[in-house]
Amino acid sequence: MSDEISRLPPKVQERLLRLQQLQQTLQMVLSQKQQLELELTEVDQALGELEKLNDATVIYKSIGSLLVKAKRPKVVTELTERKELLNTRVTVLGKQEERLRTQVKNLQAKLQQDLRPISP
Repeated sequence: MSDEISRLPPKVQERLLRLQQLQQTLQMVLSQKQQLELELTEVDQALGELEKLNDATVIYKSIGSLLVKAKRPKVVTELTERKELLNTRVTVLGKQEERLRTQVKNLQAKLQQDLRPISP
């Protein structure tokens, strides 16, 4: 396979390398986005449970490997801020994903044009 690639013109080789890099970057972005969406779901669930409680209810929040007593309003504020941050990051990664997908699609089209004359 690498023997076949080395016979391609340098421009095509560069495009193939660039395509591989874009695909790896896209995979990384998708993975990060998925992790953030999972965390966002957890924050939403926690906020939903906290809404059911009154301010006098004793709650604990996780700090590293410890559980620490916390006041409900403060935890709700922290989780709401975290949710906003996660939403922003998911939006940014979504836009980055769209750009990468467009770049991959365009590069694939160019490569198909480059390789068309070579094919029997």
